Amino acid sequence: MADSLYQIMGRHRAEALPERKPSWLKVRAPGGPNYTRLTQMMRELNLHTVCEEAHCPNIGECWEHGTATFMILGDVCTRNCAYCAVAHGRPGSYDLAEPARVGEAVAELQLRHAVITSVDRDDLPDFGAYIFAETIRQIKQKLPGCSVEVLVPDFQGNRDSIATVLEAGPDIYNHNTETVPRLYKKCRPGGRYPRVMDIFRTAKELAPDIPTKSGLILGMGETLEEVVLVMRDLREVDVDILTLGQYLRPSDAHIALDRYVTPAEFREMYDIGMSLGFRHVESSPLTRSSYHAWEQVQAAGVN
Repeated sequence: MADSLYQIMGRHRAEALPERKPSWLKVRAPGGPNYTRLTQMMRELNLHTVCEEAHCPNIGECWEHGTATFMILGDVCTRNCAYCAVAHGRPGSYDLAEPARVGEAVAELQLRHAVITSVDRDDLPDFGAYIFAETIRQIKQKLPGCSVEVLVPDFQGNRDSIATVLEAGPDIYNHNTETVPRLYKKCRPGGRYPRVMDIFRTAKELAPDIPTKSGLILGMGETLEEVVLVMRDLREVDVDILTLGQYLRPSDAHIALDRYVTPAEFREMYDIGMSLGFRHVESSPLTRSSYHAWEQVQAAGVN
């Protein structure tokens, strides 16, 4: 009988990784009309997208489906997560006119679903919450039919900052768990796993009707047992949507890739997640937080 998924993900990887990415991680280069138009507008309005900054492999597919992830509050992060391609250091001042420009871009492109995220801004008193809230308001004012998802940093767990964003009425409140507790110090030294769970408790307390969402990237040394425990923790704080995807090392300076998780393994993790009661689980090698987001909002009952 074949090894179980627990055995496969739990064993130490002795064999070398293949020199090339597996076939299931290969995607077409982006280049459709929506992609070209959105790229041009981002440059004209001096806007950033995490799709570009994080080298997302799904940028062409998502932009062609009318979904884009805008990165507000600059492109320099105050933290230095070992897996992340976004630049880190001391950010400059933020732009109070940025929310209006994002709203303008969303309306001009007639997006179906807009995701708003940011770098960590530990240098700001409210950690950037006001700009998130104002961006939500601008989008809803300029294009009421567009659903808005926020992928927020942890705001250091600050209740007032979480409340500021939720009061603006996002359609989905997302914060990524990223990895299992054992790997936090190595992969996400600025984060705290218990803080993540507290964020979702606070969000559900303040706005119980707004769906919550979280995600993990796999292939940094976790075991399936650890992943399932995180899934259970997320359900205990009533997280509605879960994303699971493959870690791809941005450069030699980032944490080493431990293994490629196969499509079959991702399918089994989908089944486990759905059995735990998530409204929707997006689980595949190419999954990123906003991958197939237009389907996730429907599954969550937003559209």
